[in-house]
Amino acid sequence: MTFDALLNLVSSGKAPRVCVDSRLVQDGDIFVAVAGSVYDGHDFVAQAVARGAKYVVTEKHDLNIGHWASSIEVVTVEDSASAIGGLAQASKGNPASKLTNLAVTGTNGKTTTAYLVRSVIQTAGHKCGLIGTIIYDTASSTCQASLTTPDSLAIAEAQQQMVKAGAKYMVIEASSHALSQNRLAGIEFKAAAFTNLTGDHLDYHKTKESYLAAKTILFSALSGHATAVLNKQSPEAQHIAEKTKAKILWYAVEEPADISAHIESMDMNGTRFSMLDTRYPSSIEHRASRIKVKTPLLGRHNVSNHLAAAGLCLAAGLDLQAIAAGLSALQGVPGRLEKVDYTSHESRATSHILIDYAHTDDALKNVLSTLKPLCKGRLIVVFGCGGDRDRTKRPRMARVAEELADFVIVTSDNPRTERPEAITEEIIAGFENPNSPKISVEQDRKKAIELAIKTAEKDDIVLIAGKGHETYQIIGTQKFAFSDKVVAEECLKKRI
Repeated sequence: MTFDALLNLVSSGKAPRVCVDSRLVQDGDIFVAVAGSVYDGHDFVAQAVARGAKYVVTEKHDLNIGHWASSIEVVTVEDSASAIGGLAQASKGNPASKLTNLAVTGTNGKTTTAYLVRSVIQTAGHKCGLIGTIIYDTASSTCQASLTTPDSLAIAEAQQQMVKAGAKYMVIEASSHALSQNRLAGIEFKAAAFTNLTGDHLDYHKTKESYLAAKTILFSALSGHATAVLNKQSPEAQHIAEKTKAKILWYAVEEPADISAHIESMDMNGTRFSMLDTRYPSSIEHRASRIKVKTPLLGRHNVSNHLAAAGLCLAAGLDLQAIAAGLSALQGVPGRLEKVDYTSHESRATSHILIDYAHTDDALKNVLSTLKPLCKGRLIVVFGCGGDRDRTKRPRMARVAEELADFVIVTSDNPRTERPEAITEEIIAGFENPNSPKISVEQDRKKAIELAIKTAEKDDIVLIAGKGHETYQIIGTQKFAFSDKVVAEECLKKRI
C-alpha cells in the first residue's frame, strides 16, 4: 500500500484510527512508528501489531514482526513525523484547511503574543482557537495545556473542535522541540512570527546553531503567499529571512521598520505607545496608519510582543484600528508580570508583588529592567532554575539578578530528578559576590516567597520569577500542588 492510498483510506467514512502509542492500539488501527527524543516507535511495532494494528507506517524496511507479516499492511515513508501530520489532518476532515492558521515562535514572548492575537481577533467579533503553554482553547472549551505544542493528533483534534465551534482562526505557540519533531506537519500557515532567540534548551538542542535551525523550520515551510513577521532587533531574524520564501514584515520598538512602536509612557498601571505601519505609500494613508495603544502589560519587551501580534493580525487581514482595539482589550496574561492583588488597603499600599514565568537570563533581565525604573523602593527578586534542563543559564541568571535587583533570594524551582542543592550551587557560582548581604538562599520555595513579602516595605517591588502560571512543583518524578500566586496571596493575608 502507498502512503497516498492510506491517506485516502483515512479520509473515508470508515477510517481506521491513527495511533503513535503502541499501548493504545486497538484492532484495525494504524500505528505510526515515530522516532522521538526518548523512545523510538520502531522498537514497539511488534507490540502494536500484537495489539491488533492492521497498518504500520515506518521509516524502516527491515521490520521484524514475525508471523504477523502476512496479516498487516506496511507503508514505508521517508519521515514518519511528517506522515503522522498528514494522517492526523485527514482523520479529522482536514480542519487546518478551514482555518486561518497563525504561529509564533521564539525563546520568550510566545504566550503573550498568542494571547494578544486571540484578543485582537475576538475583539473584532471572530472566534479564535489557541494552542499554547498555558491553555488549549478550542473556542468551545478550554483545558490546561500539557505541552506548549502538542503532537499532530492532538492539534488536529483541537482544530476539528475549533471548526465545529465556528472558529475561523487559530494561533499556536510553536516550540523548538515541536518544530524539530515536525509536530506541525500538515498545517499551512498564513503567517508566522519570530520574537527572539536567547540561551535556553541547550540540554536538548546542544548548540545555539541547532536551536536556531529548529526555529527556522517554521519559516522554511511557509509558502510564498504567507508572511514571516520578524523582529528586526533580534540578530537571528536575518538568518530566518534568508531561509523563507514568505513575504517579510519587519517590526521594531523605537526603530524604523514596517511596523514600529514609540513608547509614550509606562508606570505600574501599564504602558502607552503609538504604533505605526509604514508600508502605506501615500501621505493620507500614512497619517491613518499611526494609532495609539494603551495596555496594562509592562515593559519594552511586551511592546515588542504587541508588534509581533499586530504583524500576525495584519497578515491575517485585520486593519490597524481593529488591531489596536484588540491589543488594548487584553487585561493580562496569567503568570506574565501578573500582579498579586489582595483586597486589603494595607497590602496594596505596602508593596507591589508580581509573578512572572521568566526562566531564562534574557527573560529575567527584561522583567527586572522593566521594573527597576518603576520602583520607588527596593527591587526584590525570588528565583531558581529547573532541574534536568539547560544548566548553562543558571550562572547567567544569577549575574542578571545580582546586577539589577536590590535583594536576591535564590530558591528551588522544579528540581525534577536533580538535587536542589546542586542546582543552587550552580546558580551561586554566577554571583560576583555570593557572600553579599543582598543575596540569600532559601531552598524551600514557599519560605522564600514568605521571606520576600515579609521583608518588603512600602514602595518595594517583589518579583517572584520562574514558574509563573504553573500550579505545581516537580520534585523527583512527582508533581505537587504549588502556585506562586496562591502562596503570595496567603502571605499578604497574614500581613493584615
